[in-house]
Amino acid sequence: MKTFSLTSPKAGDLIEGKIIEQKGSSLFVDLGPYGTGIIYGKEFNNARETIHALKPQDVITAKVVDAENENGYIELSLREAGNEIIWREAEELQRKKTNFALPVIDANKGGLILDWKGIQGFLPASQLRLKHYPRVEGGDKEKILDELKKLVGTSLMVTIITTDSNEGKLIFSEKGAEVGELKEIISKHKVGDIIECEVTGVVDFGVFVKIEEGLEGLVHISELDWSLVENPADLYRTGDKATAQIIEVKDDKISLSLKALKPNPWTSAQKKYKKGDIIKGVVIKFNKYGALVSIEEGVAGLVHISEFGSEKKMKEKMELGKSYVFQIILFEPENHRLILNFLDEKTPTTATTEQ
Repeated sequence: MKTFSLTSPKAGDLIEGKIIEQKGSSLFVDLGPYGTGIIYGKEFNNARETIHALKPQDVITAKVVDAENENGYIELSLREAGNEIIWREAEELQRKKTNFALPVIDANKGGLILDWKGIQGFLPASQLRLKHYPRVEGGDKEKILDELKKLVGTSLMVTIITTDSNEGKLIFSEKGAEVGELKEIISKHKVGDIIECEVTGVVDFGVFVKIEEGLEGLVHISELDWSLVENPADLYRTGDKATAQIIEVKDDKISLSLKALKPNPWTSAQKKYKKGDIIKGVVIKFNKYGALVSIEEGVAGLVHISEFGSEKKMKEKMELGKSYVFQIILFEPENHRLILNFLDEKTPTTATTEQ
């Protein structure tokens, strides 16, 4: 004769059972070989509406709160079971990368609020499809919010990318839903292709361009020009036509370069300069490492802050837009790397186009 071991349910387990009866503010559930379960007290009140709709023999799924209370019953929770089932479903949708449509119910400066089965989840702006991304010149947060609010009341095809039931966190992405349809379009393009495109948006980190219907790419600010670009809006406006080169196709995204089709100033600089040369340069930017100095259009090097001891002392000796004398102490044109030593401590002269 075979014997079977039965593992008793423990707190946190989901368990199925049939309704026996309701007595006052208690609901009794037949859990088969495990015994009798009970939903009462605050758990009864929390699920009152659901319980009133139940009748004997109805099958329910509940969550074990206490494996055996003082009266020998297994204490159950219907509401917690419902939450557990929903979060397990969310985890399964995330695992399968399932696409589905959800309504946008609100927006904030960081993204959109979506509703899924009564849970409010978040769709960061960074996870929006390109056509929905708020393209605001200068990155003004209030203007970004205004653009995001235009999506409230619409439905978006999304996937779940993060679930955390303990913190009630549900994060969505709109990008996953477009992967399938983009793959076929992207497959027609490869690194090195030269594209006639149109600027569709200007943001603080670059410009978006339309490659063809249904496909856009990004030209990062570092790929706009060989010269330092502080604000892409100084160079491009929405609607501008441009010729760009594809420099990367990765994760169903296309990155392009505009400067790649312009003469590389470092190539000509290689023939003109060498380590040890004394040259004039214009201070074009200060950063935490020191000062960025342009020695000609598109060729700039760093004067390290350690030469001055502090940022304050550096700015006492050099001003933005002014020309000074420097010595080249490292020159690697193939790596676009130039290190300079500050020599001129005299009153600077105003920079001219000829250096």
